[in-house]
Amino acid sequence: MAEHLLPGNPPVPLTLRRSARARRISLRISSLDGRVTLTLPKGLPERTALAFAEEKADWIRANLEKHPDAVEAVFGAVLPIDGQDRVIAPAPGRRIQLEAGRVAVPGPAPGRPLQRYLRELARNRLAEASDFYAARLGKGYSRLTLRDTRSRWGSCTADGGLMYSWRLILAPPAVLRYVAAHEVAHLQEMNHSKAFWDTVEHIHGRWQDQRAWLRENGASLHRYRFGE
Repeated sequence: MAEHLLPGNPPVPLTLRRSARARRISLRISSLDGRVTLTLPKGLPERTALAFAEEKADWIRANLEKHPDAVEAVFGAVLPIDGQDRVIAPAPGRRIQLEAGRVAVPGPAPGRPLQRYLRELARNRLAEASDFYAARLGKGYSRLTLRDTRSRWGSCTADGGLMYSWRLILAPPAVLRYVAAHEVAHLQEMNHSKAFWDTVEHIHGRWQDQRAWLRENGASLHRYRFGE
């Protein structure tokens, strides 16, 4: 996949995806987070797809207006990290600084550097939580990967691979730890039976509040855009 910007004020991030099955350019705007994706045949030049997007610019912007809650990761925007609202501010040095009430990012465009920082922070927190619950369970996992999934917060494969959404770093820490416990419990119970939920409670404790938080607020974690 390739990332581009549709010119205008503000620029609109575009994701270009090639498909062997595509016979023509197709345009999709996610109803969840407003992400604009162009799917094009393998042999079609990118400039042709970008020209197509520019022709559809009015239609794209009109549809994006249906997503008023989308938040671009720009200076002055408010972003939850560990469930706490932080203002994105310029950093005087070369490193991102996470502080109470703000996150300071160096450079002129904070979106992508901030996303990389959050992914790394999420990896560290999720690895720590997964190690903790795996030790409690007495089982090991084979690998840990992060993705920007839309339909699930985590998964566990039959060979012990754990996958998480990096956006869990935006949720309260208790919610992130619950998801880790949930997926680690699948190392023992690859189902959602009573035995599975008993395992979650055994290694984590009560989980109902954290699960309810995700059901009520999880979709909002996808509203933040980082210039992908």
